[in-house]
Amino acid sequence: MSFELEQPSLSEQFEQLMQANDLQAIRRFLDDQNISDVADLIYENPDYEAQIIANMAINRAAAVFKILDLARQKQIVHELPSFKTAELLNELPADDRTDFLEELPKEVIRDLIKLLDPEERKVTLSMLGYPEDSVGRLMTPGYIYVYPFNTIEQVLNIIRKVGKNSETIDVIYVINRKGELIDDLRIRDIILALPDKKIEDLMDERVIALHVNDDQEHANEVFKMNNRVALPVTDSNNILLGIVTIDDMLWVANEEFSEDIQKIGGTEALDEPYLDTPLFKLVRKRAGWLIVLFLGELLTATAMAHFNDEITKATVLAMFIPLIMSSGGNSGSQASTLIIQAMAVGDIILADWWRVMRREILSGLLLGSILGLIGFIRIGIWHFLMQHGIIEDLYKEHWLLIAISVGISLIGVVLWGTLSGSMLPIILKKFGADPAVSSAPFVATLVDVTGIVIYFSIAYLFLQGILL
Repeated sequence: MSFELEQPSLSEQFEQLMQANDLQAIRRFLDDQNISDVADLIYENPDYEAQIIANMAINRAAAVFKILDLARQKQIVHELPSFKTAELLNELPADDRTDFLEELPKEVIRDLIKLLDPEERKVTLSMLGYPEDSVGRLMTPGYIYVYPFNTIEQVLNIIRKVGKNSETIDVIYVINRKGELIDDLRIRDIILALPDKKIEDLMDERVIALHVNDDQEHANEVFKMNNRVALPVTDSNNILLGIVTIDDMLWVANEEFSEDIQKIGGTEALDEPYLDTPLFKLVRKRAGWLIVLFLGELLTATAMAHFNDEITKATVLAMFIPLIMSSGGNSGSQASTLIIQAMAVGDIILADWWRVMRREILSGLLLGSILGLIGFIRIGIWHFLMQHGIIEDLYKEHWLLIAISVGISLIGVVLWGTLSGSMLPIILKKFGADPAVSSAPFVATLVDVTGIVIYFSIAYLFLQGILL
């Protein structure tokens, strides 16, 4: 009988090498692993994170560094010797370097920029000069450009010469003598063309470009709609400044998704991972919205105080207040979450507001009718049990009017909740605000206040002169 020995994990192998203190073996081991596996090693061995980066080939170290979270990147740079930090920052692609630096305090940025080579420093300062969250912060100067009069043979020689230092060679950009963008060509079109053919013979001049000051979220939409791996970035004079690649857009999409989810939950977006966020900063991010929501709920108390006489006369109505409030809040939360998500992925634009409203009116009526019917049946069943002495009789002979009041109130409150939850994100977007701000807790609080008014108004209509 043979027993198969279990292979030690990568973390265990690394631990053994670190204990042996064999730097050559450590370097060979790290350089043989996948980039993602090395990143996992860093997360699993936080005491060795700087040593892992320092003992890798610099190009692989940069590849690992750029996929780490910000908190880990900061810690590594803090622990690395200055010369290693300089090597790492100079090796990073310009867009990834800028993305890292823009999250640091100004005095730290100033010190780190001094470590850059003159050319890299010039590029970095230029990119940091663009507005935050703009395409200019994402673009990289690592692209290949050619002229219309170049032959295919000349272009292939250019690719061989400068392609190694380019972010991507999948797309080749065509400019004129002024540096203006004319067209972009896929590499396959160039490879398949005859050597003596000129670039101008392949051009169709149907180029899609981003403006350097475009919002990153807008750039993400352009990528998605045009199925591109890279897009050129130009200024107001159509001068080609750089390119943005799909990997940058994936990071942007992930950040936007995380930010929207946090806002939908009723908190400010976190700038770093949850566990790396200092406690007092986390409290500050959450306290603002909680205070706003608390003040909103105070309006609910005010609304109930307004109907205090009605509650005193018919205490049975107070039993259904939580039912009414939660139903309206839940329907509003559902609607706001659906609309925010649909707007985020481009399924809904501002011009669709009337279509959304019509659908939500019908949805609200149907959903409200379902809940209203359930509420009506519930009161009927309880009345039956009360009539047979199983439970205390609270409804008396007016149970039917109470059931009708609750049922119709549920229809009204759910309808109002769906309308509020669906329209609020669209209204905010119309005025330039982030739709995610209309979070589920915010909508629920808004509907709580109005739900009380709707409920007691309908109850007063049916029970006036009887219980009220």
